Amino acid sequence: MSTATEPSTLKAWLLAEEPTSRRQARAASVYQGWLTMRGNTLTMIGLGILIFLILCAIFAPLLATENPFAQDLANRLKPPGWEGHIFGTDSLGRDIYSRLLYGARISIYIVLLVAAVAPLVGLMIGTIAGYVGGVTDTVLMRATDIFLAFPRLVLALAFVAALGAGIENAVLAIALTAWPPYARIARAETLTIRNSDFIAAVRLQGAGPIRIIVRHIWPLCISSLIVRVTLDMAGIILTAAGLGFLGLGAQPPSPEWGAMVAEGRKYILDYWWVATIPGLAIFSLSLAFNLIGDGLRDVLDPKGGE
Repeated sequence: MSTATEPSTLKAWLLAEEPTSRRQARAASVYQGWLTMRGNTLTMIGLGILIFLILCAIFAPLLATENPFAQDLANRLKPPGWEGHIFGTDSLGRDIYSRLLYGARISIYIVLLVAAVAPLVGLMIGTIAGYVGGVTDTVLMRATDIFLAFPRLVLALAFVAALGAGIENAVLAIALTAWPPYARIARAETLTIRNSDFIAAVRLQGAGPIRIIVRHIWPLCISSLIVRVTLDMAGIILTAAGLGFLGLGAQPPSPEWGAMVAEGRKYILDYWWVATIPGLAIFSLSLAFNLIGDGLRDVLDPKGGE
């Protein structure tokens, strides 16, 4: 009997009008956000696509029907079909379906690393510029303007050309080009927060600038950055695919989606599936993050959707 009442008790605890603890208030806020997202059909479609692709990447060894690196020149450029190769084969006879599964690992790996590095760098630079002000603010924001003046892909190409081709260098190059928008957002948030009464009260209690920035300003900037990160994922994916397309990302024979599109462009008219199918995979992952980003914006930044 107690088992049947536990879910309703938990739901009542999450929906309580007057939380009795900070932990309950946080849990209730997360639950309310989930209810809002669940009511958005497009967001749930995007979440479903993303979860599907992540599961495909995790279980690639179990789902793959062939070795993604194995060449079979006797079966090169085979069309898609349920018998043998679901998505066909490429110019070296490698199974495109298996290569897509393993390529999902590379694309998601790049996205996660960039999402962990770029917002953190932008958050630190933006909050320092906004809180300290003066010459520090001017120097940091002019440096940000210089990075923003260049198209992201062009700047990433310059960094990769200097660092050398490879996944790690591609991730570093994309992260170095992706941080300026986050710095702008963090600075704007900091400028509105730094003169607030609660910041003045914390300062009177003896808190130093580092403690104020880390403990009191950063938490208020996180929600805006999360929304921006999610919406930027599509651009990050396309930049990574562009570097792979140009041969500056993952190196052969790695099954990176951009490199697969580059290989298939030579056969696009006669053997459309070689380039089209990995292109659709890039489109699906980008679409998933865009749909999720729209839903998160409604939850974390309701004013932004008005």
